[in-house]
Amino acid sequence: MSTKFSKWTIMTATALLLGTAALAQNPPASGSSSSSGQGTSATPTPTPAPKPTIAQRKENQQDRIAQGIKSGQLTAGETANLETKEAAIHGETRADRAANGGKLTTAEKQQVNQQQNKLSGQIYQDKHNANTAHYGNNQVGQRRENQQDRIAQGVKSGQLTAGETAKLENQQKNINRQVGADRAANGGKLTSGEKQQVNKEQNAASRNIYNKKHNAATQPPAKK
Repeated sequence: MSTKFSKWTIMTATALLLGTAALAQNPPASGSSSSSGQGTSATPTPTPAPKPTIAQRKENQQDRIAQGIKSGQLTAGETANLETKEAAIHGETRADRAANGGKLTTAEKQQVNQQQNKLSGQIYQDKHNANTAHYGNNQVGQRRENQQDRIAQGVKSGQLTAGETAKLENQQKNINRQVGADRAANGGKLTSGEKQQVNKEQNAASRNIYNKKHNAATQPPAKK
């Protein structure tokens, strides 16, 4: 009996030793975690988006202005002011390129971006202030809205440059100012003669819009 017990004891001890040796020769799988943190893949650093070019920045500003004209968030006076400033930036950029063989220096690019940042803030403020274009359900108001829609389309498509848009919107601003004064003098209404005068002025403005949208001066699209 004691001999059988000794054999079983030796066999059990041998099995335990062999199992321990096998575990030592086979490390945990690569997918299991370890205290040292090995086996975990590092999260790749996202590549930053490229900054917009000068031309892309210019196109973006014009798209925002066009949307403001179309929605009525920008009045004719606000648009004329914004586009006058945009035209000045474009003129300065052209002059700098002409002086540098068609390119802008690093300092000139920084200057343009600073100017566009300032103008961007003004576009936002003008689109979110209390001044909005209210056309009304009348013939004069509908004519005015139609002109603004045509100008907005020209800005969006690039058929109208910033300088051309500023001139067209100054013309609309003057017509609107005259209509406002006439209404104030007549209890909120326009006489038949005043309506005829407004239509005559809008006819001239309509021709100006058409001519400027179909001349050689266009705003080329930015290269993507």
